Amino acid sequence: MLLENFLGSSWACCIKPLVEKLANWGSQKGDRPVSFFRFKKNQRVDSTFGSGNFFLRSSVEYSNPQLTVEEVQGLVAARLLEVCGNYFHEKGLRETNGNDIIELCERLRNPPKGLVVAFLLNTDDVEPDRYSMNPLKTSLVESGQSAFPAANIKTDKLKVDEQFVAKYMGTLISKSEAELLNSHLANSNGSYLDFSDSVKYDQLEKLSEGFGIDLLLPALRMPLTTLQAENKNGMLHHIIREAHRDFDAVKQAYHCMGRSIIKRTTLLTVPHSRFGYGSKRAARGKLRFNANGTKLENVTVTYKPTKLYPNAMDPEDVSIADANDSFIVAGDRFADYSFAETPSSPQFFLYSMGSPENAALWHGVGAFAAPSLLQSYSSARAACREGRIIKGLQEYGVRPETPMQLNLSTDCMWVHPIHRNIDASIGCIENIEDLAQMGIKIEHLSRFN
Repeated sequence: MLLENFLGSSWACCIKPLVEKLANWGSQKGDRPVSFFRFKKNQRVDSTFGSGNFFLRSSVEYSNPQLTVEEVQGLVAARLLEVCGNYFHEKGLRETNGNDIIELCERLRNPPKGLVVAFLLNTDDVEPDRYSMNPLKTSLVESGQSAFPAANIKTDKLKVDEQFVAKYMGTLISKSEAELLNSHLANSNGSYLDFSDSVKYDQLEKLSEGFGIDLLLPALRMPLTTLQAENKNGMLHHIIREAHRDFDAVKQAYHCMGRSIIKRTTLLTVPHSRFGYGSKRAARGKLRFNANGTKLENVTVTYKPTKLYPNAMDPEDVSIADANDSFIVAGDRFADYSFAETPSSPQFFLYSMGSPENAALWHGVGAFAAPSLLQSYSSARAACREGRIIKGLQEYGVRPETPMQLNLSTDCMWVHPIHRNIDASIGCIENIEDLAQMGIKIEHLSRFN
């Protein structure tokens, strides 16, 4: 049902453009292998893919350990596009018949294989209850970790909030998911990221059987996990240094975001507090330059208790990033950046340039995803290609062209069949065929390429 719907809705707008792009695809000088991971039975399994692959990015969130309907649709869509792209690249673009459908379904059942590789880019700098839908919410605040980046959160003092479960049963969480979270918490190694990933992969294993599609996509964590593993010569360190090189570099970065350089209150990378705070939403800042206005002199940072974003079921039940701190960071800490000395969370439009993606799948741009984020992403790629910002990235294997921009159409976003929310946990869906009947349509956002 899903495959035939997808072929009908997305053939001209995304399958054909992808296959045409693959026709001229191949390894380039400087391409590097890419390492990913999965979780299986609470154990991390690493894998490496060749440098000549075409990488298609999807994602799941660390702001909630349970899988949502929106995340599952993104995973299903990524695999449909991956398999169709590989198949028609090998067989040629043509009208499909019954034999094609049978073979495509067989490929969907099996692990990914081929030129196109769908993967998950999981952003580990987010607040753990960013969208007010994390069942661990009370203990996140009580343990002092609500304004921490997800990468730095420890599970030792976390527990499932029974009031949250009672209030949102059937809309944001299910009984079986609450039990699953408790089970994984009891066996966690202290890392919130590992805990969250192990829960999601456990759910994906069961969903793969239900959909008849292998949904166990390989994953990559950015930016903090990547920064922690790099030395000062690493790619993300280079991006942060280049963005803060001088006034003109900062001005170009602001231009990519559609911001004016006059007030200089947007931090290109948000320094973490000595208390562990790293919430971009809770942080306020100011960039100050030297007397002649050429070099960054310092960055002032203030963390204040800040409301996050509401869930779809109760707009008044908004979680908080509870943080209090103020400090100043010298400008040379960014011009000669070391994450070990100055931990910070760079803006997405910057660190995403270090992602291996050759195509990106967004979720409902214009309705559920901000067009401004995509615009800054696209503008930064163009500026980089033209040599106006972040020079030297090709030395790290980054291709100069802007990745294909794809989008789950807002007309076909999956929602809870009764409550109509996209942030419903997948465990709240009694019959996944209800989701399949909503169809999947991916559009090519060519204006952002």
